[in-house]
Amino acid sequence: MTDAQKLYEGKAKIIYATDDPNVLLTYFKDDATAFNAQKKGQIANKGVINCAITRHLYALLENKASPPIC
Repeated sequence: MTDAQKLYEGKAKIIYATDDPNVLLTYFKDDATAFNAQKKGQIANKGVINCAITRHLYALLENKASPPIC
């Protein structure tokens, strides 16, 4: 990947373009907010946990999208 272009940034993640137009890179942040962003902080490994959850959900979706095996 060269010169990643940031496509989106929110409270929980940043999405980057890659050299492959079919692939996006997601960076999950450790940032946390409360009370309508009045309190801000970081939670160690929050990004890693969010990434694992997302990976699991996408795997479940991929399995559901596959045609049934007869």
